Amino acid sequence: MIDNQKLSDIFKTEYSNLIAVLSNYYGVNDLQLAEDIVSETFVKAMKSWSHKGIPQYPRAWLRKVAQNLYFEGIRRQKIFDDKISRELKEDRLDFDTVDITEKIIEDSQLRMIFVLCDPRLNRESQLCIALRILCGFSTDEISKALLSNKESINKKLYRAKKTLKSQLSLQVELMEEDYQERLDNVLRVIYLLFNEGYYSSTIEEEIRHDLCWEAMRLGIFLSNQQHFQVYHVQALVSLMCFHASRFKARLSGESGNLLYDEQDKSQWDVALIKKGRQYLNLASRDQKVSKYHVEATIAFWHTQEDEQKWEHILMLYNKLLTIEYSPIIAMNHSYALAKAQSPKLAIEAALKLDLVDNVHYFCLMAELYKMANESQQEVLYLNEALKLANKENQKTLIQRKLESALLGGMW
Repeated sequence: MIDNQKLSDIFKTEYSNLIAVLSNYYGVNDLQLAEDIVSETFVKAMKSWSHKGIPQYPRAWLRKVAQNLYFEGIRRQKIFDDKISRELKEDRLDFDTVDITEKIIEDSQLRMIFVLCDPRLNRESQLCIALRILCGFSTDEISKALLSNKESINKKLYRAKKTLKSQLSLQVELMEEDYQERLDNVLRVIYLLFNEGYYSSTIEEEIRHDLCWEAMRLGIFLSNQQHFQVYHVQALVSLMCFHASRFKARLSGESGNLLYDEQDKSQWDVALIKKGRQYLNLASRDQKVSKYHVEATIAFWHTQEDEQKWEHILMLYNKLLTIEYSPIIAMNHSYALAKAQSPKLAIEAALKLDLVDNVHYFCLMAELYKMANESQQEVLYLNEALKLANKENQKTLIQRKLESALLGGMW
C-alpha cells in the first residue's frame, strides 16, 4: 500500500524545485508549459509507484523523469514545435547528460522567487503566482490565505502567467538592487506560507507541518544569501522558530488543539526557542525595525515567564499597529490589553473592530467576556462563533468552550 501522506509531502516539496529548474536552468519561459511537464511527471510517478512502491530516491526519480519529458517534448511533436523548440538554446542542448544537483536547484529557486515578485506585477498577482509556483498552493489555499474567492484567484493566476510570458522574462538577469527591491514581497509570501501551515484554513489538520517547515526552509535559505541585507529575513526566521517551538504542546489536548494559556510549557521545544533567540539577536544588529522584528519579539515574550511580560507585549503591539495595521493585529492587541490592563478596556477596544464575519473575532470577544466574568455575553459570542466555524476541529473547540461557559454560568 502506497503511503499517500509521504507521496503528498514529496510532491509538495518537489513541485517548486522542478518548476524552478525547468524555468531557470533549462530555459523554459512559459510557466504553463513548466507546470504541464511537472504534472505529467507526477502522473507517471503515481502510475509507477502504485505498483512498484516509492523508490529509494524518489526526488531523484522525479527530477530525471521531468528532465526526460522536457527533452522528449512530452512526446508530442506539435507541442515541441509550437512551444519547446522556441525555448531551447544551442548551448543548452547537452544538458540532458547533466544531473540536477542540489546547488542547481537552490540557484534556480532563488532566482525564481525573486523573478515572480517582479514589481511590474501588482502585489496580489505576485502573491498568487508565488504561492502557486513556489509553494504548490491549490486555488482554494490561495483564496483562503488572501481572503479572496476561487474565481478571482484563477483570473489573477491567468493574468500573471500571461504577463510573465509576454512582458517579463523568467531569464532576466537580476542585479543586486533587484533582489533588495523585491525582498519585502518575497518575505510576505514566506510569511503567508507559514501562517497557512500554522493554522490551516482549508483542511482539518490543525497544523500543516509540511507548509511550516517549507516556509522555515525558504527563510533559512534566504538568510544565507549575499544578494541583499538579511536582517528582516533573520527576524522572520526567528518568528517562525518561536511559533514552531509550541507545535507539540498545542496539539497535545484531547480536541487536538490547546490555546496558549492551556499548553503544557514543558512540551515547548527548547532548542527551537534557543534558535529563535539566536536569529533575533542577529536581526537586532540592524537599526531599522520591520514588522518581523516586532512580531518576533512578541513571540519571544510569549516564551518567557516574567511579571511584566504582557506589558511588554502590549507595548510591542502598539508599535506593530503603527507599522502595519490589520484586523488580526488589532484583535491580538485587544487580548494583550486585557492581560496587561483590564478586560473592560479590551472589550471597549474590540467592539470597535466589529468584524461580523470573522470567527476568530467572536472567539476573542467570548474570551474577553470570560475574563470579565460575564458568562452570558461569553455564551452569546461563542454561539455566534459556532455558526461561522467551517472546520470540524474548530467547531469541537468552540463547543468545548461553550459547554464550559454554560456550566460555569449555571445555565
